[in-house]
Amino acid sequence: MKIGISSYSFSKHMRDTGCDLFEVCRLAREIGYDAIEFIELGAEDPMATAKELRAYCASIGLEIASHTIGADFLNTPREELLEKMFRYVDIAEALGAPLLRHDVCYKLPEGMTWEGAIPVMVPLIREVTEYARTKGIRTCSENHGYIFQDSERMEALIRAVDNDNYGWLVDVGNFLCADEYPLEGVRRALPYAIHAHVKDFLYRKSDELYALPEGFFNTRNGNLLRGTVLGHGDVPVAACVKLLREVGYDGVLSLEFEGAEENLPALKMGYAYLCKLAELPVEKA
Repeated sequence: MKIGISSYSFSKHMRDTGCDLFEVCRLAREIGYDAIEFIELGAEDPMATAKELRAYCASIGLEIASHTIGADFLNTPREELLEKMFRYVDIAEALGAPLLRHDVCYKLPEGMTWEGAIPVMVPLIREVTEYARTKGIRTCSENHGYIFQDSERMEALIRAVDNDNYGWLVDVGNFLCADEYPLEGVRRALPYAIHAHVKDFLYRKSDELYALPEGFFNTRNGNLLRGTVLGHGDVPVAACVKLLREVGYDGVLSLEFEGAEENLPALKMGYAYLCKLAELPVEKA
């Protein structure tokens, strides 16, 4: 099992220092991470930047695990959506990323239920993953974006797509955004998992606090979350990783850090904790 990190985890450091993605890659490798995944590159020429990042990562022995992008399969015109998604597949190919993670939606059109959204999105998701297949790339979606954040909805979506090139990016922390206990979410996700994010949150019930503390945001049901150092919060990270390892998951465990703590020390602590979890003995099913 490889220990990875998302470039998103360096967001605070990038804002504070003005460093670029090449410096992020150097720092990730220096800390010890085996792999990195990139969120949208945001470059003037993303294709050229992707090729440069691929060469640089190869030169320092850092694997590129995934390219992560946003997408709205419900509220974007079909041709615009497919043009955008195919372009991102091409960028993932230039990066040398074997995986493209895309969101599915962030809000429901008026009068539509989440169940009703699935048959609208399924043909588009299939079209994108079949295009990605021609490039040797798999696609996946994450339990992310409030609408399809809990495991029941994500399982229904993935089963409806029913394509062996499309799977689930299991984020062990994000289930809390829909107020679902992470272990329950991970258990349901196991058969479909092709990539994994590990993150930690502080979770507070809304009736425990009378004002929104700085740095917290609301869950789907109005409870409160704040990102924190991996292993310091309320996500049962160790138990979630144990479940993944017991079913033979051997992909990348990719850290996403979004806490208020000092950025680089938090990423070093997260790496050390993941190393411990990767070494714990487990009985495989």
